[in-house]
Amino acid sequence: MTSPLLCVVGARPNFMKMAAILPALQQPPTPLPVRLVHTGQHYDAAMKEAFFQQLGIPEPDDDLGVGSGSHAVQTATIMQRFEPIIDRWQPRAVLVVGDVNSTLACALVASKKGVPVIHVEAGLRSFDRSMPEEINRILTDQIADWLFTTERTAHEHLQREGIPPERIHFVGNVMIDTLRRMLPQVPQAAAVIRKWPGGDRIPISPSPGRKGAYGVVTLHRPSNVDHPENLEQLLICLREVSQQLPLIFPLHPRTAQQMQTAGLLKQQHHQHILTTPPLGYMDMLSLLSQAHLVLTDSGGIQEETTALGVPCLTLRDNTERPVTVTQGTNTLVGTQPAHILAAVAKIMSEGGKRGRLPELWDGQAAGRIATILKKHFGP
Repeated sequence: MTSPLLCVVGARPNFMKMAAILPALQQPPTPLPVRLVHTGQHYDAAMKEAFFQQLGIPEPDDDLGVGSGSHAVQTATIMQRFEPIIDRWQPRAVLVVGDVNSTLACALVASKKGVPVIHVEAGLRSFDRSMPEEINRILTDQIADWLFTTERTAHEHLQREGIPPERIHFVGNVMIDTLRRMLPQVPQAAAVIRKWPGGDRIPISPSPGRKGAYGVVTLHRPSNVDHPENLEQLLICLREVSQQLPLIFPLHPRTAQQMQTAGLLKQQHHQHILTTPPLGYMDMLSLLSQAHLVLTDSGGIQEETTALGVPCLTLRDNTERPVTVTQGTNTLVGTQPAHILAAVAKIMSEGGKRGRLPELWDGQAAGRIATILKKHFGP
């Protein structure tokens, strides 16, 4: 069998990126042989239904079934289970995306086995090494042979870190490829909101001058949810925000667990806050695209809101995606309630940042990646 290019996914943020990359690599007339490996870092049947099927991702050729665990346990288990996959397929290269534990673990195994590593979404930096993702990004980039970037600042970071410029390719953002492809198919936000008990409390009709008369919240960063005092402060702040604008709050499993452990789950049963389980891609894209504003600590949502032209308030002190701030609709507001409430009030009275679409966020990033890889790894 011809040696394939192994493409790795492991967690929810990876799926939207690989949904664009796989078809581009297999596009005639010179398709590359590819195999998909799912590490199972994030996995449940509902997630597979909501992401793989909705996005048209094929069944993985290998599922490592790793599951949850500490960073050390999870990374080590992925490495142990991925090595036999390398030995069996003898791939021409391993392609990893993003910055999750699966990204670093599979890149390390490939590099130690002498297999070229391709990193899509390279060079992003928050300069905050308390974030596990920052460690994953830095180390993966150091061992990658091909580094594909989403914004020009990433190129600058990589060159400062000693990466030869011939390895770096500015191609744009593959996650935006998927967003642009799927956006015409998203359901109306009203249909999504009405699925959930209490959804009738959320006004659907857009108010004058607004996209929609609700906001969307996501929280999952350890710094925000793993410390009960920080989490409680944010939840109290969100209740105040909801007096100005009703909120829809899909609960990340990590956040829900921390809220339950800290006895804070009941605090979110509030008249103007609708909490839901984690949402599939299409439902979440629907809510984001039609929201008046978004409050989040997610890097991916910072990018999606910029592409959608929706004001985003990032509840962090830093971001690894600065183009969403300098060119897009994103504003860093930190986690102090006074700053968050002031930023919300400003959007409600004056409107949010208008922003513009960053360079090469045009829906063609995966095609650029495929063109480059086919020239080197093709027949």
